[in-house]
Amino acid sequence: MIWMIVIFLIGYLVITLEHSLHINKAATALLAGVLCWTVYVLQVPDSEMVAEQLTHHISEIASILFFLLGAMTIVEIIDSHDGFELIVSRIRTDSSRKLLWIMAILAFVLSGILDNLTTTIVLVSLLRKLVDDKHERWLYACVVVISANAGGAFTPIGDVTTTMLWIGGQITPQNVITKLFLPSLVCMLFPLLYLSRTSGKKIQQKAPDGEEITLKSTPLERKLVLILGVLVLIFVPVFKLVTHLPPYMGILLGLGFLWTTIEIIHHRKNEDLKTHFSVLIALRKVDTSTVLFFLGILLCVGALQSAGQLAIVANYLDSNVGNFYVINLLVGVFSSIVDNVPLVAAMMRMYGVDYPTDHTFWEFLAYCAGTGGSILIIGSAAGVAAMGIEKINFMWYVRRVSFLALMGYVAGAITFVIQHEIITYGISADRLADLTTGFQTIFAIF
Repeated sequence: MIWMIVIFLIGYLVITLEHSLHINKAATALLAGVLCWTVYVLQVPDSEMVAEQLTHHISEIASILFFLLGAMTIVEIIDSHDGFELIVSRIRTDSSRKLLWIMAILAFVLSGILDNLTTTIVLVSLLRKLVDDKHERWLYACVVVISANAGGAFTPIGDVTTTMLWIGGQITPQNVITKLFLPSLVCMLFPLLYLSRTSGKKIQQKAPDGEEITLKSTPLERKLVLILGVLVLIFVPVFKLVTHLPPYMGILLGLGFLWTTIEIIHHRKNEDLKTHFSVLIALRKVDTSTVLFFLGILLCVGALQSAGQLAIVANYLDSNVGNFYVINLLVGVFSSIVDNVPLVAAMMRMYGVDYPTDHTFWEFLAYCAGTGGSILIIGSAAGVAAMGIEKINFMWYVRRVSFLALMGYVAGAITFVIQHEIITYGISADRLADLTTGFQTIFAIF
């Protein structure tokens, strides 16, 4: 089974070096995923057992991919109808501090409703229209990344890792929102308060280029599609709660409803406009390479679990680290270096039978994996998107933002622990002493 680990590690390395090697991470993930299962089946006498294990994993993976495809399509439909323009067109300020807070709050709220990647792309694109100075714009973009990752961590649809935990049955929407809202808010506020104290001058606004954006949708259509799209996304957790059907059934129901509504709205328009607003066009814009990347990674992790490798890692961590708070904190830090999807997938497989639904372990994992990626610009999909749009320098981010993001991450983690201890045990001298010892351990790590 050592070859499976070698294939996974080599694949992981190639994925991490995607931009240097110019090999799409989806291709690497698919290659590694299939090779892991191939090596596994060749080393096990009972090939039928392996086929049954693969079928089981495929059913779980499909539920995640169907959900992501539905959610990404709904976001693309809103975008094709210029729905986000309703939000960004209302930002009118020349105060640096005020714009900083507006961007952070918008990113935090929108990423909880939509997702952190879409929110970052929309807001960073807006900043290019508002702020002329490159480094000043970079700073705002970094605040958007931190806030979007924090906002995405506390809802089941805000970050792909939280979505995975929800679909996998590790967390429930109402519980994760209740438990993670305050820690996520602290994670955002800590760097935001510091940066807002150091800013206060007027924005160096971008001079108008004389070109006006022509919107093909009417104001009514923009409002209708934006409201319906957001309501559909919010409806999914409610649908699961009422029917107990998987979340992807709710997102597919919502997509079908929105699709029907779009067809009715535009059925009398000429072919060019109908094509522009068509859901089929939105489907083509969906980033299918990202979906295939998730497929490949989850195949890898499924193979390692079936072969028993993840159980060995879990036993090692339990024996040598023990404290699950520390384990999850390390996962968050690692997610700033490598993608958080395989890390969370591995944790789900390793500890799936050890902790029940809504256990503190899963809640804290959702927080750490969702916000830890902000420590480095390459540590999250939102960060990579901002880096690509704005060409943000990696070392500039490390010098100006990484420490603030790390402190926000730790501050949110401490908030989570304190909140959990107060809710569970109340306040006593013994508990305060235990918390002090725990925090000393955390600071020793960082």
